Amino acid sequence: MTAKPPLTLYLAAPRGFCAGVDRAIKIVEMALQKWGAPVYVRHEIVHNRFVVDGLRAKGAVFVEELDECPDDRPVIFSAHGVPKSVPEAAQARRMVYVDATCPLVSKVHIEAERHHENGLQMVMIGHAGHPETEGTMGQLPPGEVLLVETVADVAGLTVRNPEKLAFITQTTLSVDDTAAIVAALKARFPAIIGPHKEDICYATTNRQAAVKEIAPRIDALLVIGAPNSSNSRRLVEVGRAAGCDYAQLIQRATEIDWRALDGARAVGLTAGASAPEVLIDEVIAAFAERFDLTRELVETAVERVEFKVPRVLREPA
Repeated sequence: MTAKPPLTLYLAAPRGFCAGVDRAIKIVEMALQKWGAPVYVRHEIVHNRFVVDGLRAKGAVFVEELDECPDDRPVIFSAHGVPKSVPEAAQARRMVYVDATCPLVSKVHIEAERHHENGLQMVMIGHAGHPETEGTMGQLPPGEVLLVETVADVAGLTVRNPEKLAFITQTTLSVDDTAAIVAALKARFPAIIGPHKEDICYATTNRQAAVKEIAPRIDALLVIGAPNSSNSRRLVEVGRAAGCDYAQLIQRATEIDWRALDGARAVGLTAGASAPEVLIDEVIAAFAERFDLTRELVETAVERVEFKVPRVLREPA
């Protein structure tokens, strides 16, 4: 019998589910318990196919727009947040709806509204087309939020009044990339106002910090997450920027490119904030089949954050 090659698997911590994702999933499950199936969900509740498929099997129906939902069934808005027009339309139709927007995203919404009330135009650092960006920009009237994705975008900004500006950010961005864009904004618009507390959420920051810690020790990094998950994709980028040349995003163990890991003796493993621990266990088991595996936990923070579900789900039907 051929001996398995040795390999050390560095497990980043924190990794996987954050409090906002955990809350959003609970909201769908509790809605199904309270009102029965089907319960409609506008957009993926979180960006993970495994999670979405599991909820679909329990009776959740995922749709892209509110007009795909019947008036007489509950609808849930995803953790990424929605434009103001969506709950307004649900109210007009007298629908039962539950907002699963992550409280840290809601904080950015409130911040944007406060600045708008004070006569400031907003600059949002984010990714075009991402549900969170669309939801945040949709809190204010058209033209009141200008989107920038890169440092280069800052140079091309046309603002109403450079003395009356504020900036906000998507919560799932790269900490380092965002810092560079913020620096460019402050250099061009010295009067611009930033958030009292950084908009990038604790979970995104913590997962990126853990990847930076393990990157110098490893030959390859695997990030478990969905292709449309912003925070998961940022983990891949952070790993590469921190010195790990091979960093790959995978959804399941079946997507591991074993040939690319040929000769590797140390591999890092992490997961985006919407990836469940069962998928991490699946990948660890796949490594254990092929290698004489040593596991090493690299923990850079301990997360104890919990968010309550909306009161409507805690009340009897």
